[in-house]
Amino acid sequence: MTTPIPCPPSLPFLGHITSIDKDLPLLSFSLLAQQYGEIYQFHQFSVKKVVVSSYELMHDVSDDKKFFKNIGGVLEQVRNGVGDGLVTARPDEENWGLAHRLLTPAFGAVGIRDMFDDMCDIATQLIVKWERFGPGAVINPAEDFTRLTFDTITLCAMSHRLNSFYRETNHPFVQAMVDFLLESGRRTFRPSVVTNVMGYNTKYEADIKVMTDLANDIIADRKKNPTEKNDLLNRMLNGKDPKTGKGLSDENIRYNLLTFLIAGHETTSSIATLSFTLYYLLKNPEAMRKLRQEVDEVLGDQPPQLQDLSKLTYLNACLRECLRLSPASPIRSVDARDDTVIGGGKYTIQKGQSVIITTGRAQRDPKIWGEDADEFKPERMLDGKFDQLPPHAWQPFGFGMRACIGRALAWQEMLILIPLILQRFDIAMENPSYELEIKQTLTIKPKEFHIRAAPRKGRAVPLAIPSSSLLQARRGDEKKPSKTTVPVQDTVSNTPVYVMYGSNTGTSETFAQRIASDAASYGFRASIGTLDSFTGKIPTDGPVVIITASFEGEPADNAAHFVEWITSLKGSELTNVSYGLFGCGNRDWYQSYQRIPTLIDRLLEERGGRRLVPRGVGDASAAEFFERYDDWQAQLWESLSQEYKTVVSQSPDIPRGLEMKTVDPGTFRASVLRQPDAALGTVVENTLLTKPGTSPKRHIVFELPEGMSTRAGDYLAILPSNPVRDVQRVIARFGLSGEQEIILSTTGPTPLPVNRPIGIFALLSGYVEISQPATTRDLNVLMSAENAPVDFLRELTSDYSGKVVARRLSILDILEDHSSMKLSFATYLHMLPSMRVRQYSISSSPLWDAQRVSLTVSVVDAPSIAGRKEGFLGVASTYLAGLRPGDKVQIAVRASATAFHPPADPTIPMVMFAAGSGLAPMRGFLQERAMQKKAGREVAKSLLFFGCRSPELDYLYSDSDLKEWIELGVVDVRPAFSRATELSHGCKYIQDRIWLDRADVNELYDKHAKFYTCGARRIAQGIKDVLSKMIMDRHNVNESEAEEMFERAIQGSWRYVRSSEPPMTNAPPALAFKLKLLIPLPVESLAPYPPQAQSEVERERWGERKDRGLPRATG
Repeated sequence: MTTPIPCPPSLPFLGHITSIDKDLPLLSFSLLAQQYGEIYQFHQFSVKKVVVSSYELMHDVSDDKKFFKNIGGVLEQVRNGVGDGLVTARPDEENWGLAHRLLTPAFGAVGIRDMFDDMCDIATQLIVKWERFGPGAVINPAEDFTRLTFDTITLCAMSHRLNSFYRETNHPFVQAMVDFLLESGRRTFRPSVVTNVMGYNTKYEADIKVMTDLANDIIADRKKNPTEKNDLLNRMLNGKDPKTGKGLSDENIRYNLLTFLIAGHETTSSIATLSFTLYYLLKNPEAMRKLRQEVDEVLGDQPPQLQDLSKLTYLNACLRECLRLSPASPIRSVDARDDTVIGGGKYTIQKGQSVIITTGRAQRDPKIWGEDADEFKPERMLDGKFDQLPPHAWQPFGFGMRACIGRALAWQEMLILIPLILQRFDIAMENPSYELEIKQTLTIKPKEFHIRAAPRKGRAVPLAIPSSSLLQARRGDEKKPSKTTVPVQDTVSNTPVYVMYGSNTGTSETFAQRIASDAASYGFRASIGTLDSFTGKIPTDGPVVIITASFEGEPADNAAHFVEWITSLKGSELTNVSYGLFGCGNRDWYQSYQRIPTLIDRLLEERGGRRLVPRGVGDASAAEFFERYDDWQAQLWESLSQEYKTVVSQSPDIPRGLEMKTVDPGTFRASVLRQPDAALGTVVENTLLTKPGTSPKRHIVFELPEGMSTRAGDYLAILPSNPVRDVQRVIARFGLSGEQEIILSTTGPTPLPVNRPIGIFALLSGYVEISQPATTRDLNVLMSAENAPVDFLRELTSDYSGKVVARRLSILDILEDHSSMKLSFATYLHMLPSMRVRQYSISSSPLWDAQRVSLTVSVVDAPSIAGRKEGFLGVASTYLAGLRPGDKVQIAVRASATAFHPPADPTIPMVMFAAGSGLAPMRGFLQERAMQKKAGREVAKSLLFFGCRSPELDYLYSDSDLKEWIELGVVDVRPAFSRATELSHGCKYIQDRIWLDRADVNELYDKHAKFYTCGARRIAQGIKDVLSKMIMDRHNVNESEAEEMFERAIQGSWRYVRSSEPPMTNAPPALAFKLKLLIPLPVESLAPYPPQAQSEVERERWGERKDRGLPRATG
């Protein structure tokens, strides 16, 4: 028994029409799906339809044997202008079959390749325009992409120039088309009587006339000035259907010309390609960086060439991911041929039932794409993942025989333009916080999406000359990377070769013709024909060469009989057949990719045939398709010449280039220490911020490694090395040489590098913690050593907290103080904990630079509490302080809690409390606001309370960033100088300044400000106390009531967020879960691994605080 399909409440006669946004129906369908699930009924006046939005249901209705394309809704209205063109023709109309068979070859691999120069010509015009406008101009990319795609389709398909980039406004056709499509969409959800009464027809018909006039003009111009170029227009005017012998009528030619003008523009410009891809790249800096790096590596300073396009693997992944999120065909409709069920038998679909498929939502199904399905992640399309998708999971251009015929044209157009843009410009959104809004016509595109394009600095990127013939001359002859064979021309052979092809688009036929043409040069006499013409009679007196393709997993029209015949063979009928086969296909249709070539190849062998050369495989979606064919053809002729004793000569091999292989990329230590996400960052800047007389603090900038991106408020994890001084102390104590190499081995797991040579100095520097206080377990191990000072060690054990932890007494300290104690170096290594990462709050915003981050670090160099002559050096801070520009560092970005980021809405003010290097995350927040303010956005003024010693010693960034941001109106800084209170209105600490300026704090609280704290525990507690005191003063309540109100405000609104590593031990569970708390453990918890620090996370938190030598927060 099937499940009833839910139906939202509807109105009599109107149905659900009033529930649909007339300008953005797609959003309405999505919201209904969110409320009612993967399937629901939709009543459009008296017509009852079903809407599906999950992968499973989309898959079920993507079956041409059970469902056929429905020409209803908006397509029915579009027929008013384009009649029975390819997109809008009904299944039973003859003209669809005629046009499809006649025009499909124009969009095959050969046809698209021939369009390359013309595409480059138009793309260059866009580049020149943006360069001429300069970085100050605000660009609507959708408008210019409209010009580009409109001119491209008319030039490539009709050899007609519209010169849209030489106009101040769009061509009249474009505006008429946009208005026509908008009105067609609105008519779908409007009663016809309203359309007639309100006078919508007058403008609608005028728009149709404008479009029709252009189509008629193009046709008339071609008839008056005929050309031999076999473009799309000539095929329509002069072509004959290979199946019926019929040609297209004048009316249908006009309809199809209009169809290609509309669809050619919409598919590339408006749907998921150029505009959407640019948006997603700009919203994902990491992806933009990766793509730009690929473009630079593949193209360098040269414009793209045809053979380069297949090398842009990341760009292809970006386009596929963009089309997944914003498909070219976001909604399509099918009708059921017969009664059927979908959803594993769950839902009944009756014969003739219309089913609307919301492709855009189905392609975000978490069951297929994961919980991050709404995120733009090109990596999900790389490394074979795209090919491993379930059937029909990715269908942005529609499905089956009625899928977009021009998808290859659009794809090549994008592969040309996007690299040209990235080569020439640095692109930025006019509004950095812009979130995607959709405009819907026949398709969808971003709404109110604007950018700026600034020339890339320090680079001279030559632009393609705006002339196709000159562009070809500039590129010169294409380089042939494969080996080629030069045929001997002075011999004639009677050895026959039979060349067979199965082809719909003409590509396989073209390849077959090349083989037949070259055969005489290789000593063969060629015969060529379709596969069907050889049905039942494959020759055996000479080699057979087959070139064929798959079309949605089915054979070409002129190969269907041959495939049926060879499939029916049962014995060894083909024993004397010798053959070679090359398969053409398109990997985008991965489920059926190479199905027919693979099938023929297998059946030929199973039926007794002898394969002379391995089957060739060509992917027509990539420009390397032709290179693959050339490689296979060279292999074919070499094999045939050897087999049939013909003579050929070989051209010299192309010299091999220099190869470099990295044996150890420098990340081995991170993998051993179980930090797989660490990678090599590069130090760009390391500046001292403070003056002598105070704890040094440094500003350090890193270039992020590939694969990393950040948000303001995140952490940067650093994998440091021990101070050289401490490493040398260990080496001296054990009488070793730092240059000595050893090989470690173990019978159990260990964080140390095993079974490979490693130097003593490298081992002690990077793999173990030397300065950690000794544990009680360590003391017990030391007691068992020869000549151990047992009484002394027992004394340490009896007062562990006071004599070991409080004094930061390490194993090395004990060994140095008792030189007669004998302990093996292996035992010592085994006692030491492994090196840990240290996390620092990032003090920058990705809006400043997506590829770089900065840290604001306190350097720990304190006197030894244990009374030793050597001072205590913080491991991580000492390491960071010694870095120089160009140094490589193991780093990883770690996300902070959801709440510890600046508000997405910049009009929400912030109140920030920080002391010392606790300013780090606040600087990142303010930098982000400053970037937004500079971009012209409305930004609320924030309030920063900052504590330090004096303005001369450690008032961080006061003469640079803070000064600039104050002048910009982004922040008002209220300092508290502990050693110069006369300069901070008598306020010594932050809490003093907060109380003084409580009126300003209250004012911002009333404006819904968000509060942030970063600092040591005593600072956080002091801030909490003064805020509670303010509550008492404002609401006239006692201390306990005020504290209760404070905690309730925190938990209920996330208005107050504290930044430090471990949560407050007395915080309620909701607070610890929701908020980013970086309050360190008490001072008395300075043991290496205190009893309460059982988990690895707790130990890491403790260890980091100890490394600083102070009870300070990481920020």
